[in-house]
Amino acid sequence: MFKKGIFSTLVFAFTCLSAQQKPVQIAFLSDVHFQDLYGSFSDNDFQGIVNPKTGKPTILRTMDSQLHSTRIFNENYFAFLKALDDIAAKGIKIIAMPGDFSDDGQAYNLRGLHQILDQYRKKYGIHFYLTTGNHDPVGPFRQDGGKDDFLAEDGSLLGIYSKKDLIKTKNHIITKDIAESGYIEILDELKDFGFYPDKENIYWSTPFDDHSYSNYSYSNAQHYAEYSNRMYEVSKGFSVPDLSYVVEPIKGVWMIAIDGNTYIPKDLNHNPKDAGNYKGASIGYNNVLTHKQHLIQWVKQVAAEAKKNNKTLIAFTHYPMIDFNDGATNEIKTLLGEKKWQLERVPEEEVAKEFLDAGLQIHFAGHMHINDTGIRKEGDKMLVNVQVPSLAAYLPSYKVLTIHSQNKMEVQTEVLNNVPRFDELFPLYEKEYQALQKTKNTILWNRDILKTKSYHDFMLFHLKELVRLRMIPDDWPNDFIERGKLLSGKDLFLLSQNSKTESTQKIINIDSFQKWGFEDLLLDLYKFQSADELAKKDIPKERLQQYRTLIKSFELNKSNDTFVVRLKAIFKILSLLSNGDPADHFEIDLKEQKIKRL
Repeated sequence: MFKKGIFSTLVFAFTCLSAQQKPVQIAFLSDVHFQDLYGSFSDNDFQGIVNPKTGKPTILRTMDSQLHSTRIFNENYFAFLKALDDIAAKGIKIIAMPGDFSDDGQAYNLRGLHQILDQYRKKYGIHFYLTTGNHDPVGPFRQDGGKDDFLAEDGSLLGIYSKKDLIKTKNHIITKDIAESGYIEILDELKDFGFYPDKENIYWSTPFDDHSYSNYSYSNAQHYAEYSNRMYEVSKGFSVPDLSYVVEPIKGVWMIAIDGNTYIPKDLNHNPKDAGNYKGASIGYNNVLTHKQHLIQWVKQVAAEAKKNNKTLIAFTHYPMIDFNDGATNEIKTLLGEKKWQLERVPEEEVAKEFLDAGLQIHFAGHMHINDTGIRKEGDKMLVNVQVPSLAAYLPSYKVLTIHSQNKMEVQTEVLNNVPRFDELFPLYEKEYQALQKTKNTILWNRDILKTKSYHDFMLFHLKELVRLRMIPDDWPNDFIERGKLLSGKDLFLLSQNSKTESTQKIINIDSFQKWGFEDLLLDLYKFQSADELAKKDIPKERLQQYRTLIKSFELNKSNDTFVVRLKAIFKILSLLSNGDPADHFEIDLKEQKIKRL
């Protein structure tokens, strides 16, 4: 009786202790696109142009180039530091970075990134786990390269190139450090951040290591981490690296870092060592299905091993496994065409099916610079794809995963509204703007972006200019845009009406629709594409209600007029993008196969 009492007391104490243990938290920082504003070149004395605000030399790209790109190049440097400070303050000790951690894998940017990661590791005890993206590396092997959109002292363009025959600009410098690194250079510089095993890891392995979990040894893991032991044949005679790995950084949790880059040869009769003979990897998992099948088999083995050993398996990679358009892909394709809106990057349904069958349940991805959650179910299986936004695009955010148990997890989106020093470079952009004003036939960017008071507002302005300068000209039919931009919200309401819906005019104050127009509608559409439900905070409540009215009204509209049909498609897409699965703060219940908004 006495022994039984002691035993019961011990069980109770152990249960209480387990219940009090802090849940495991992992922060996900994707598409940081780090460019070292204050870096240096190993073979050139150039350190940038002097910022009159700080007195510091700065290596930066032009504002004009930023506003034509889906990401910024400069201010994300400060956003990255702010995110790391936030994560450190939360006491989170594990950070996963699902690819595009650098601008284009250039040596000076990799060195700068290494220094920052090392600082936070030493100061806060944070462990970083990286995986590759299509910008790091741009191709499997090192390639000469450069950029012609850096800012020169006089506000004009400055080109920085790795060799002379690439020069395009009057002002230029030459440095090998601007070349695009290949896998081996990235591995050498960043091996300490997941790509190689750490003595503190409980387990670490690659797709090419045939040792089981029970036979793990650090020395064996080191052997398989070597570059020469991480090669596969992407096409006959073409061997390229695969830097995938699985790691157990903390007892009971496995993180599988999947290298989703698939570099397919352009010419099978050409030299396999020619770095220029490979296509880019931006298509993502669609190419994995055809050229990297060993990866799927490895994931299946890892998932089975994790289940056998009672481990919680969390996957992260650069590319999405599930369609990220909230069911609107076919509508977008019909409206704009299959090569618009980055539709070539949408994974085929077979991708989700393959990884669902392989045993994955939770997957964090980047690449698209958007906030989204995608879900696929089949029988008793469920795969959740969490799209991690970029710090270099609207809406700048990162994700925090809290593992409460093997079946219950929580995902929180942390938005970077305020970033110290985000406006540090504004005086240099003033120089650029003044130089552009002297240039004929130049479409000027909107100088008001330099009046923004927060990083959130800066990135929202970036999206607005990106839509105006690139998205609308590139993706939308010109005749449709020219006609549409003359319309107010009231005009759109009247166009939505037909004989069956005319009576609604009597109960709706249509004059209140006059406050916004067609161009506001398109910008809001891109807000929802980028930020999902979080976009609602950046759209007036009255307008959101008016959108709901227009969505219903256009649904009932039976017009066959081409212009009206296109408008109907826009509001159908708007409806789908604004009503997706929870993408801000939510709970994942794997046992019940449910996601609940928190």
